[in-house]
Amino acid sequence: MNDLPSPLARVAVIIVAAGSGTRLAAGAPKAFVPLGPRTILEHALEGVLAAAPSQVILVVPAGREAEVSAMAGDGPVQIVPGGDTRQHSVAAGLSLLADGIDAVLVHDAARALTPPAQFGAVATAVRPGVGVIPALPVVDTLKRVHGEDVVAPVDRAELAAAQTPQGFPRAELVAAYARAADEGVEYTDDAALFAAAGGVVRHVLGSEEAFKITTPHDLERARMILSSSAQHPVSGPVVPRIGIGTDVHAFASEGTLRLAGLDWPGEPALEGHSDGDAVAHAIVDALLGAAGLGDIGQHFGTAHPEYAGAHGDVFLARTAEILAEAGFAIGNVSVQFQGNRPRFSARRAEAEQALSAALGGVPVAVSATTTDGLGFPGRGEGIAVTAVALVHPIAQS
Repeated sequence: MNDLPSPLARVAVIIVAAGSGTRLAAGAPKAFVPLGPRTILEHALEGVLAAAPSQVILVVPAGREAEVSAMAGDGPVQIVPGGDTRQHSVAAGLSLLADGIDAVLVHDAARALTPPAQFGAVATAVRPGVGVIPALPVVDTLKRVHGEDVVAPVDRAELAAAQTPQGFPRAELVAAYARAADEGVEYTDDAALFAAAGGVVRHVLGSEEAFKITTPHDLERARMILSSSAQHPVSGPVVPRIGIGTDVHAFASEGTLRLAGLDWPGEPALEGHSDGDAVAHAIVDALLGAAGLGDIGQHFGTAHPEYAGAHGDVFLARTAEILAEAGFAIGNVSVQFQGNRPRFSARRAEAEQALSAALGGVPVAVSATTTDGLGFPGRGEGIAVTAVALVHPIAQS
């Protein structure tokens, strides 16, 4: 029996579900839009309750309290009508905080598939004077524009995409909200409001599953994730599955080579929609193929401009998440590339470590060979890669 305290002991979660959902255009407030057999709000509430906070407060559209009460059932949930802005809605939730609550997490119901572990990670990092948000690295190539003109590039290394729940020490968040109300200022999120009152905001790593359902495309993405998970429940013997992936890229006229998760200064880059890392791309296809989840073009191709220029480790990390969402664990990966360059043996261990880290610690073996001058790799025109991956369904208890 585990007697360790929950990371959400003495923590309240305020779920903000009072928005209209205009951009979703689903004919109902966003939180009440169906996502499978249940609503977006019910999925969000399920994730919060699984994290086991001391108090849960639902902020909902005025007039729908009874409907939400029926959804919540016998769960330890308090319900309050929201205001005409998100900030007013959060303030309504703060008014119900119970005695003994030390920290508050504010969560958007629209991030309905947020993993329970994300709540614990945020709550654990909250300190006096310090708020915490989950965030993901920005993978898009960003530009500053003026009208139709592209003015300048933006360094994405300094940017992060904020998610929820956003966590804060209780007394300081309540004081920050009182200050904002006195000043009549509206902030874009709770972290900005807290920082304006003098608080420090830090971040922890977020999750791809915690995306915000804002548009019809987002809603369809959430439905596909849930459908994929439902199609792969496993009971009884766990049977491993094997996938094969191949990739070919020609050398480019300029740029620096990115291969096997590493930069190779002095070597020519490979052509490609992203960074051209043929080793990473072949691994992605092998993993997706083993799990029966499509291929790299379906998930990362030109129809997904957010991945243009992204490094292969971004593809690998997202592929590992896709498999986990569908109920699969990765056993190991073996990959071989064929080409005259780069000279690989001295960096083998470094490459294996980089690829393994991108997949969350999965064992990866990398080898290289030449073709004795035969074919396009032998002529030095490019690189060919073959990968084999072993995955297995995660048994359901």
